[in-house]
Amino acid sequence: QVQIVESGGGLVHPGGSLRLSCAASGFSLDYYAIGWFRQAPGKEREGVSCIGSSDGNTYYADSVKGRFTISRDNAKNTVYLQMNSLKPEDTAVYYCARSRFSVCALLSSGGMDYWGKGTLVTVSS
Repeated sequence: QVQIVESGGGLVHPGGSLRLSCAASGFSLDYYAIGWFRQAPGKEREGVSCIGSSDGNTYYADSVKGRFTISRDNAKNTVYLQMNSLKPEDTAVYYCARSRFSVCALLSSGGMDYWGKGTLVTVSS
């Protein structure tokens, strides 16, 4: 049974850091790209980052480049999103999702087939 569980969200001050975890079960990260998405209040869900499996490439939305880092630990079947220099506009529910593919192409919702329930990140003073 495929399961994806996000954790690590919480309340942080602007400029602070959080590390999100995406724990996968029922499949191996050896074969699937994993993406992080977020949905802020009143906004559409947007792609944040992605890490491939077959090529190991990473992708970042322009809004988070230089601040967020995606990584994977295949032994733990877990993907991480290290978020630094957080801004209030980063406030959102963050979702981890399995890609239909092994490489990161378009970071779109339609390219993902399994989703976690999300973890809330609130950046506020």
